[in-house]
Amino acid sequence: MTMRTLLTAAAIISSAGFGISHSPASHDSSYSSVASLAQTSANADLGVVFASLDQQANPLPPEPWAKADPADSLYRLAREAMSRGDYKRAAELFHRIPERYPQSAYASQSIYYEAFALYRSGSEDDLNTARDRLNQLKQRDAKIWKSDGAVLLTRVCGELAKRGDESCAADIQTTAQKDPPVQANQPCSEEGNEDKIAAIDALMQMDAERAMPILKKVLARRDACSASLREKAVFLVSQKRTPETANILMDVARTDPDQDVREKAVFWLSQVPGSTGLLEEILKGNGDENIKEKALFSLSQQNEPRAAQSLRDFAARESENADLREKAIFWLGQRRSTENTEFLRTLYSRLTNEDLKEKILFSLSQQQGAGNEQWLMNIAVNPKEDIELRKKALFWAGQSGVAISEMSKLYDRMNDTEMKEQIIFVLSQRQHDPAAMDKMFDIAKNEKDAELRKKAIFWLGQSRDPRVQQFLIDLINK
Repeated sequence: MTMRTLLTAAAIISSAGFGISHSPASHDSSYSSVASLAQTSANADLGVVFASLDQQANPLPPEPWAKADPADSLYRLAREAMSRGDYKRAAELFHRIPERYPQSAYASQSIYYEAFALYRSGSEDDLNTARDRLNQLKQRDAKIWKSDGAVLLTRVCGELAKRGDESCAADIQTTAQKDPPVQANQPCSEEGNEDKIAAIDALMQMDAERAMPILKKVLARRDACSASLREKAVFLVSQKRTPETANILMDVARTDPDQDVREKAVFWLSQVPGSTGLLEEILKGNGDENIKEKALFSLSQQNEPRAAQSLRDFAARESENADLREKAIFWLGQRRSTENTEFLRTLYSRLTNEDLKEKILFSLSQQQGAGNEQWLMNIAVNPKEDIELRKKALFWAGQSGVAISEMSKLYDRMNDTEMKEQIIFVLSQRQHDPAAMDKMFDIAKNEKDAELRKKAIFWLGQSRDPRVQQFLIDLINK
């Protein structure tokens, strides 16, 4: 399963129920943009989930604040070069400030930003020079060193460690495992963790043999202030393919004192092949619904038949929470297979819970080309079905590509006003199809029911069909 699919899935999980605002004419319009909303949300989350400190946006130096300072013009030039991403030029200009004007108000900031520009420039020589500049800053200005310099040095050292610098690798290991100072009755501070987070980020590119022992030590901590570190470590562990990866994450899921960390451990099991058995244990033995929800998602990402069977078993179990069963049904719909299609159709016929049946309608609509379009139409025309479910089935059949000719014939023979109104809405969602617009014009002109004519006119007004303007003028002048 691709990372794009993973992120899309994460976004859809967070929008359970697809609760989007309703159209003035139909309760089903909420569904028409589910896929695009999920993808947009997933793309927005990409940086949040995966961006390391090395990939964050470039911070610009502060605006010039000392116009009478002899280095003011140099500082402005350096800042402008930084804003253009010309790191070589920016480093050169920042370097001149403390060299020429050691008493300048800009001197300490310039040392820091010279080091930052060198870090962004990225060659090994530049990184070594950046490390030297930051060590100079430590001696010169304790305040800037403590607030920014220490973290940047960790990032610089992390890059050097990736390239084989043993002293930096040792420093990264020490920083990542460093215990915070014990302060009684003091709240946790993210500021105190910044250098450790940077150190853990640096482990991403290190080989598993070196990184995993450090990550395990971080995960072994139990203090509340290290929760954010453990959460980051969980992700990094999931990216290291070792025989113990799955068991480490499972241990975190069982024993970590922080709820968010436990949930993340289960979620990232989705990235570890062969985790199906561990995820089944969570579904059977864990009473926490949030943990179970993450386990269902992770199962949906496992590429083995056993995982799909586990989802089907969970969806069919009446003793399970209905919301969680909906999640299982949703993920089955995202995995197109004959087994999943047949299971969902059979389950629909056995269910009495209308919310679960509605989720099956949606899930089957996602599996195009398996005969589900006609199955949905059969539900839509079945008078024994609940009217709202019939309307949902009709909507999803239209979204799945049922022929406009079939929709038009159904409208002509349909006696139920609610269903005819729903067909009008379904046609309105296919406005790029000339046949759909032709039928809408026909309804607006010839339908005997005035309310249905008004619905068709409303939706025609929302379309971009070039005939609409003249049609409305003729209607007004009639």
